[in-house]
Amino acid sequence: METVSEYFGSLVFDDRVMKATLSAKVYGSLKKTIDEGTALDIGVANAVAAAMKDWAISKGATHYTHWFQPLTGITAEKHDSFISPSPDGGVIMEFSGKELIKGEPDASSFPSGGLRATFEARGYTAWDPTSYAFIKGRTLCIPTAFCSYGGEALDKKTPLLRSMGALNKQALRILRLFGNNTAKCVRSSVGPEQEYFLVTQEMYDQRPDLRFTGRTLFGAKPPKGQEMDDHYFGVIKPRVAAFMEELNHELWKLGILAKTEHNEVAPAQHELAPIYTTTNIATDHNQLTMEIMQKIAAKHGLVCLLHEKPFAGVNGSGKHNNWSIATDAGQNLLSPGETPYENAQFLLFLCAVIKAVDDYQDLLRISVATAGNDHRLGANEAPPAVVSIFLGDELNAVLQAIENDTPYEGAKKTQMKLGVDVLPKFNRDTTDRNRTSPFAFTGNKFEFRMLGSSNSIACANIMLNSAVAESLKIYADRLEGAKDFETALHGMIQKTIRDHKHIIFNGNGYDDSWIREATEKRGLLNYRTTPDCMPHLLDKKNVDMLTGHGVFSEAELRSRCDIMLENYCKTVVIEASTMADMAKTQIAPAVEGYAADVAKSAAAKKALDASLACSYELGVVKKLSALTDRIAGKVEELEDALLFLQKCEDIFAQSAMIRDSVLVKMGELRVACDEAETITAKSWWPYPTYADLLFSVK
Repeated sequence: METVSEYFGSLVFDDRVMKATLSAKVYGSLKKTIDEGTALDIGVANAVAAAMKDWAISKGATHYTHWFQPLTGITAEKHDSFISPSPDGGVIMEFSGKELIKGEPDASSFPSGGLRATFEARGYTAWDPTSYAFIKGRTLCIPTAFCSYGGEALDKKTPLLRSMGALNKQALRILRLFGNNTAKCVRSSVGPEQEYFLVTQEMYDQRPDLRFTGRTLFGAKPPKGQEMDDHYFGVIKPRVAAFMEELNHELWKLGILAKTEHNEVAPAQHELAPIYTTTNIATDHNQLTMEIMQKIAAKHGLVCLLHEKPFAGVNGSGKHNNWSIATDAGQNLLSPGETPYENAQFLLFLCAVIKAVDDYQDLLRISVATAGNDHRLGANEAPPAVVSIFLGDELNAVLQAIENDTPYEGAKKTQMKLGVDVLPKFNRDTTDRNRTSPFAFTGNKFEFRMLGSSNSIACANIMLNSAVAESLKIYADRLEGAKDFETALHGMIQKTIRDHKHIIFNGNGYDDSWIREATEKRGLLNYRTTPDCMPHLLDKKNVDMLTGHGVFSEAELRSRCDIMLENYCKTVVIEASTMADMAKTQIAPAVEGYAADVAKSAAAKKALDASLACSYELGVVKKLSALTDRIAGKVEELEDALLFLQKCEDIFAQSAMIRDSVLVKMGELRVACDEAETITAKSWWPYPTYADLLFSVK
């Protein structure tokens, strides 16, 4: 039996394979392209394509695909075989550098937000050599960017790579000011923790809401949920353990650094966490992880639910984005150093993040905005919709000492000037973690905890990279022209602390008093829903920053605003239509049928003994009859709201109407149906209950 170290990355055309299959000259040229972004010579591309094809065929591959990430939120692929006809009537296996570098899928059926007309079908995929090709099934998958005929980005990879380039450019300027002339590049790194639920396939198939929307639209609270905290980190059930074992095996073959697995807080909820890696690769790996989770679950008779809130009343699922920045030599720029000068550099990068999060708190909220995540944020299980930063006691004390030019109590009694001989050493992380903070410093990285479990991590990291790049640019512009670097550095860090300390909060983010303090006293933003925040993507300051760093064009930003709002509207309309159908065709008839059955039972009793009051039966029938009428009325109100919505053509008005009307009607219909479930005999109820779903996997 192979060991993990023997098969890890066996399906990846990684550095080990490239060294073994490419000539030294070709390998060196390709590495220069990967590490430094130099142009790829067609001769090198042909050599790489030939080696990649031979390797893939040796692994059983018959096809190749340009694997890309359109604005649907999932991945896409079009498969082509390696075969080409030969003169003797047979076939030969071919794959050229041209085919490796560029593909041409139909772009008309992917979301473009008005960037492309439907009849303008041409789109291009372009090889991303910084992310290794891999084999999935019998297909060689080549990670690619996806753009329109006119060059506009139609995917999530392209702006992510642009944001990483912007961060690299500005971070290197700062490092040069601190005398680091050896660093060739600065990369952001991410480790995304992935939460998910597992339910049985049999019960999933009986729930139209799960099949059509990924979440339960109805469901009364079961007698037991997560109150006992007995599931969290509990013993993993055999069926789940078997799923996790096979999942790890498949992820490791693809070079995905799956590290930690455990039960999460809610029944049937679990988590997988990888070792962090370069953001671009981490994004590709997370998309693959979600896809493979669902495939492996099906093999075990399970369904993996990645919706942010599949069950009301228990915790939803998030995706914690552990983000840091480091040089190509491995120096973590968010880790305090051994010398005062290194600590001054650390404090500047720390302040750059603080400034970025405060200046662009709206963009961070926008980056995680979906219809599903709106159910989770602020629900006492996830961070609130208000963005704030947790730093911990020691870093807070350091920043306060700098702000006030007072001694730092954790070290010698020296005023906190940033000269190389006076800044004291301090520890990396001496405080508890804050799980209620949306953006928490955890020693040498920040944990951005607002992402939803089904989200691509690309969006959040695009905004985070770009915002930090903007802070660093402002710092570099000022420091490069300063006559006295250390004085200017001290003044700039001090100003950042004073201007942005209102974003720092170390307390309980779930407390209602914090939300009031944040919005009323500190002036922080509180965009509770997607329609609240999404229009602000087009605010001038956001457009100027993102276009200024070349991450998006203004047209690309407008398209994304439209696409995200359109996705929001379509998602809720599908949910509302599913609710109305389930309530009309199955729930109401079931409740009415049970009421008739109880009435029949009462009549039978009366026939036997006319003196019997049958008060229980009559009480049940009365309640059920009232609920049936109420359900019918709420269905009608919901359907009227959907009809009215169709008359509204403006996407901004549509999303607001959904927030203010459709979701309200959906909530009212759910209350009536969930109440009916609690007094309807289980044998009559048409769907598996929450108790069935949450506790069915053994």
